[in-house]
Amino acid sequence: MLVGLGGALGAIARWKLGGIILQHSENWKFPLSTFVVNVAGCVVAGALAGLATKQELLTANARLFLFTGLLGGFTTFSAFGLETVLLLRRGHFGVAMGYVVLSVLAGVMGLWLALWSIPGGKSH
Repeated sequence: MLVGLGGALGAIARWKLGGIILQHSENWKFPLSTFVVNVAGCVVAGALAGLATKQELLTANARLFLFTGLLGGFTTFSAFGLETVLLLRRGHFGVAMGYVVLSVLAGVMGLWLALWSIPGGKSH
């Protein structure tokens, strides 16, 4: 229930913030709306992770609601960013860079292949 409620609120927040930004950048070639949502999600994830670990202010249920639900509905890029930073902080630089490169390449390639495999998708 906590994850579902958080996810719904996060998705609504993404839609609202993305819409506001899109209104001011619709003629841009750069996807500013998605970029801002992803960066904002990372900033919030960092602040919440600091509160959860350094201040021990968040219960397990609060972390579930905030990280998995709210931020998961807002953007999973925040989880990607947090996991990368945690790998770097643990000294796993090669793993962190591999994770970043493989995530981006595999994600884009998977999307491209799926789009290409759909009839009519090759023209996009």
